[in-house]
Amino acid sequence: MHSKGSSVKPGLGIVAGAGDLPSKLIEAAQAQGRKVFVIGVKGEGDPQVVSQSPHGWIGLGAFGALVRMLRDNQCEEVVFVGAVQRPLFKNLSLDWHGFRLLPKVISAARKGDGVLLSVLVEEMEEQGFRVVGAEQVANELVAPSGILGAIRPSTQDMDDIAKGIQVIEQLGLLDIGQAAVIKEGLVLGVEAAEGRDALIERCGHLSSKDGGVLVKIAKPEQERRIDLPTLGTNTVRCAAAAGLKGIAFEAAGTLIVDRALVVKAADAANLFLYGVQMPIPE
Repeated sequence: MHSKGSSVKPGLGIVAGAGDLPSKLIEAAQAQGRKVFVIGVKGEGDPQVVSQSPHGWIGLGAFGALVRMLRDNQCEEVVFVGAVQRPLFKNLSLDWHGFRLLPKVISAARKGDGVLLSVLVEEMEEQGFRVVGAEQVANELVAPSGILGAIRPSTQDMDDIAKGIQVIEQLGLLDIGQAAVIKEGLVLGVEAAEGRDALIERCGHLSSKDGGVLVKIAKPEQERRIDLPTLGTNTVRCAAAAGLKGIAFEAAGTLIVDRALVVKAADAANLFLYGVQMPIPE
């Protein structure tokens, strides 16, 4: 353990799923001189990213193996980053610790992803680890407030953003989605099990690829240390292909991967990017 006044940062375990975010966090942590151990999730983590650092692999459900790897590599803090598809329970790679947790996991899963992630955080902390958010490792990824890029939202767009926030906040209480598409006050769709990109494509067809705003904010009861919304160039490309006018996201509550590239892609597609300043969650 490190003393309170020590300048040495604690060892960091990075549990890596799919997407571009794990590599950004690994780079940021290493640039800070932190000792990093990467644990790739089998079937999700990118082997080329994971293998560039001291690493191991776990299957979903192998909680005991996860704890052992973190302890064996002197990790005091752990960050979960990258996408992981919710598996069927019959496909879990349960070890003894995972099997012991299974009743709690099943109960939490029935209540939604938010409760399930909270159980994961609680169990990690009971094992003596400090779970940190990606933004605590790579603060440069945190989305700012206001307009990014050259395109400005219209008054109607701002009204649609407000409507989208209201929709997500209400549905979020039921643990449904982090995104909605609104066009001139009409709710074209909300994110469900199919994911954000499928939502955008579906709403593009509904709007005849002629307008609409994608709104992305965290759910009210969301476990923010694990599941913050992300924004990357792929979302911008999907929004442009669907004919949307822009993307609104939660400032300080969204992670932007490769911000310069995201802004460049949005400007090229004539899409606005707007960071909404939300109340600080309690």
